[in-house]
Amino acid sequence: MTPARRVLVVGGGHNGLVAACYLARGGADVLVLEQSGRLGGGARTEEVLPGHRFDTHSAAHNIIQATGIVEDLELPAAGLEYREMDPFSVAVFRDGRIVRFFRDVEATVDSIAEADRDEARRYAAWMREAMPVVTAMRGALDGRPSRLPARAFAGLRAVARNGGPLGLAQVLLSPYGKLLEQRFASDLVRAPVSAFAAHASAAPDAPGSATFAMWQAFYHQVGQWHAVGGSQGLIDALAARLAALGGSWRTGAAVARITRRGDRATGVELESGERLPADAVLTALDPGTALLDLLDPPLDGPEADRLGSTTRSNAVQMLVHVATTGLPAYPGARPGDWSGLQSFVDGLESLSDGFAAAGARYLPDDPVPTYAFTPSAIDDTLAPPGRHTVYLACPCAPYRVRGGWAAVAEEFADRMVATVEARAPGFTASITGRAVYTPEQMAADLRWPGAHPMYGDLNLDQLGRFRPTRALARHRTPVRGLVVAGAGTAPVGGIAGASGRSAARVLLRDLG
Repeated sequence: MTPARRVLVVGGGHNGLVAACYLARGGADVLVLEQSGRLGGGARTEEVLPGHRFDTHSAAHNIIQATGIVEDLELPAAGLEYREMDPFSVAVFRDGRIVRFFRDVEATVDSIAEADRDEARRYAAWMREAMPVVTAMRGALDGRPSRLPARAFAGLRAVARNGGPLGLAQVLLSPYGKLLEQRFASDLVRAPVSAFAAHASAAPDAPGSATFAMWQAFYHQVGQWHAVGGSQGLIDALAARLAALGGSWRTGAAVARITRRGDRATGVELESGERLPADAVLTALDPGTALLDLLDPPLDGPEADRLGSTTRSNAVQMLVHVATTGLPAYPGARPGDWSGLQSFVDGLESLSDGFAAAGARYLPDDPVPTYAFTPSAIDDTLAPPGRHTVYLACPCAPYRVRGGWAAVAEEFADRMVATVEARAPGFTASITGRAVYTPEQMAADLRWPGAHPMYGDLNLDQLGRFRPTRALARHRTPVRGLVVAGAGTAPVGGIAGASGRSAARVLLRDLG
């Protein structure tokens, strides 16, 4: 019997674990190497404050629901339980208006109509345009060939509903701020949709960012989901499945070098000096770090130049984890308003100004563009009885800030809390503890260059088949036995797992 090929997976985030599961299921002898003390990367959940467990970055899952990975790897049987966040988004304005975005489009239209019937009609018309575009795009996430005919038909409808090929091209090349200004007459819908679009670390005036606003249709199609126990629920299920398939992992195992002999990968050397030989290596971290810093000797030539020129903006997330005695008390709130994302962005201009400030290494002005998740509202495992967890985030905080984060972190957190207080009187008094998580800390803890969760911007020239470069989007590298996965590779970042699955399949074919 031929012995199983030894494969090392560098990076124990969700993409690395997904890849490891597929490799192990394909017959490889798999070992995952994670630099930190726990598996999970940006999908970890930790007891940040006594008795209160918070997601340390990712707070909601949706893209992975469209990939088929959860079902294919039988993750529910491994302990994964998802609860739907519906409404998936609630916009809470300073003037007291609340607009709810449900999985059901008609229910969303009805909610918008309570404040503005014309805007409600515009939303229904826009969803008719956006739905087939998003359905066609989902083909890059779904690995099931049986879905291809439906995706192709959706592509034809997308062209027909958006003014023909040129009309659709113009839409996709537009900034999402411009798209929303063309579709809506006020910030009633513009603001909350842009708050979701900003998750891509893209400013409203970024060319080619319209897809991030149109992705609103995706939430109607797929929904938004919370893993019971926090994002760690996904990680724990993947780890359990990997163990059942015969794979293993080591934490506290930071890789210092990826070794090679000529044009073939031979293994890794850990920061401890330990050498681990292998038949192949799959990296699930920033591809630039993997190929330009860890690979020894590093990648060179034109492909290295293209990889080294990957753009990464200075606007990233800043988090404040807050323990409270109650949920934010929004006047006029209804049951379910704390299920999903709660947006405190009042207008496109506020968000645009925030991204511009971050680009110049300044903090956003007041009111700070902020959103919240309150997962303890639907998951009582995260906080003691009668207590809650509030995850506050600013999507346009600077990674590098003038004067350094140490001097401004607490004051900026105060301003984020004040943004909530203006919409939920008494919120500040309900706080029993808080922990500030700055971009500097994220970069150090997770080894994310620039604290960027996607490793590189989601520009049109760095998305899909161009991510991170045209050649590397196929996951293979010029070094045989070395493939790349992770948020910085095709098709996209976020909690998806698609890149890990694709890279594993490529490597299994190469290993025969």
